[in-house]
Amino acid sequence: MAIPSSCHRAPALAGRPGRPWRDFVLAVLSGLLLYFASPGAGGWSGLAWFGLVPLLVVLRDTTPRRATVLGLLCGLAFYLPLLAWIITVLATYGQVHPAVAATALFLLALYMASYLALFSRWYSAAPSRHLLWFAPALWVGLDVVRGWLFTGFPWQDLGYSQYQVLPIIQLADLFGHHGVTFVIVLTNTLLAMVLRQRTAPTRHPLPGRLPVAAAALVLLLAGGYGSLRLEAVNAALARQPTLPVAAIQGNIPQDQKWVPAYQEATVREYVALSEEALARQPESLVVWPETALPFYPLENPLFLRLTDLTRAHRACLLTGAPHREPDPDHGTLRYYNSSFLLGPDGLVIGQYHKQHLVPFGEYIPLRQILPFFAPIVETLGDFSPGPSRAPLICGQARLGVLICFESIFPRLARESTAAGANLLANLTNDAWFGRSTAPWQHLSMGVFRAVENRRTLIRAANTGISGFVLPTGTIIAPTPLFTAAERTARVPLMNTESLFTRAGYLFGPLCLALALWGIVITIRTNKHRRSTVP
Repeated sequence: MAIPSSCHRAPALAGRPGRPWRDFVLAVLSGLLLYFASPGAGGWSGLAWFGLVPLLVVLRDTTPRRATVLGLLCGLAFYLPLLAWIITVLATYGQVHPAVAATALFLLALYMASYLALFSRWYSAAPSRHLLWFAPALWVGLDVVRGWLFTGFPWQDLGYSQYQVLPIIQLADLFGHHGVTFVIVLTNTLLAMVLRQRTAPTRHPLPGRLPVAAAALVLLLAGGYGSLRLEAVNAALARQPTLPVAAIQGNIPQDQKWVPAYQEATVREYVALSEEALARQPESLVVWPETALPFYPLENPLFLRLTDLTRAHRACLLTGAPHREPDPDHGTLRYYNSSFLLGPDGLVIGQYHKQHLVPFGEYIPLRQILPFFAPIVETLGDFSPGPSRAPLICGQARLGVLICFESIFPRLARESTAAGANLLANLTNDAWFGRSTAPWQHLSMGVFRAVENRRTLIRAANTGISGFVLPTGTIIAPTPLFTAAERTARVPLMNTESLFTRAGYLFGPLCLALALWGIVITIRTNKHRRSTVP
């Protein structure tokens, strides 16, 4: 019995003699194209719009098992160079043996690549008529799972590659960065299908005019929305109240940061840079990086230097610092990665404890069976997660604080905005990354938090990149890496709530549900096909 054309897909060939190496090469090529599209690795964002095409083309002419292997190869080619900074974090600063650090990199890249392997397995098996909605929904759905499973590691989802393409990323105020990823995968899928149809039109017909027209319409609407929305938001920003702010980058070497003998010099450096900024722009909100104070502020007389600074200049100061307090339930101390907000009178008027800690960096999961990771957190202490808190308030500023790793999780910025924050502050210590591509990767995700919620984001990083991100995603006054610097600006305070903040964040879970339904359809369709083919 012939297979209906509407269900047609290429036969699952068991290896295609003479061509397996071509498939492997094309899979690796896709991984490398995605890598070079990522921030800091060349930043050729345009590659993302066709980088998946080589992989997608070969996936439709192979078995699900081989498709899984090809997806895994593509993922390793992408994630191994993308995450190479892990070796610097673990070996250089975490005091882990280089062999252990290299093993950790490989295992993490393998874990990340496993999601691409799952995508490839189901992409290869899906009916052609469903691919244009199933492929992008499946990709985004797997991103959602990766952002949640094992506390989540949504590092450099595909949409982040577009962080400097302002007309494209405006879509994020509707559906978040997942919306941008969806459009990128949709484009790659459509290109792959058109390419296959042109090279072998009888074997690989397009799924019909309606799905292709619908996909083209989605792409047209996404591009048109971005251009129109960018113009509208820029016009709205001109009418918003502004706040003078300063971001301070101390550039304190990581190997000196926690040495007691350098504490006074560290405070002196930050105070001097802040005074330069305040002399140029008085009464600013000054923001220092994560753990800018390498001691417990409420227990150290050096903290008085900060109160003198804020009183002298009538300024607010937000700084990162470790904090400890008694745990009444266990009779011990609890340690937090915190931020303190000082008012113009020199008093502490707000405090925030980091909620989403870095596994193996700030706490050790399963410490009993993974003791060799303990040195990584001994420098700072084994932290506890803090409770969710309302924005910190100083004058017009209602600050939603994101400490380091927290900026890669859309939920935290969205919840702060929904709670009333009109300004986001990302305090981070990217010195851990060394001279790698990671600082740009980290910055790119912060850009999306600003666009998603239509809030200005202040970024203060110990060694860079510091600066400001406007609600349009425009980066202003970025600092160079590993340079002591200060940056000032008057930034707009927006109070309108984006669709993403209200409900658009549900787009990712909706894609996951759609992907699961697509997998059910694929299983049923292929089962029916096998039962009807003699």
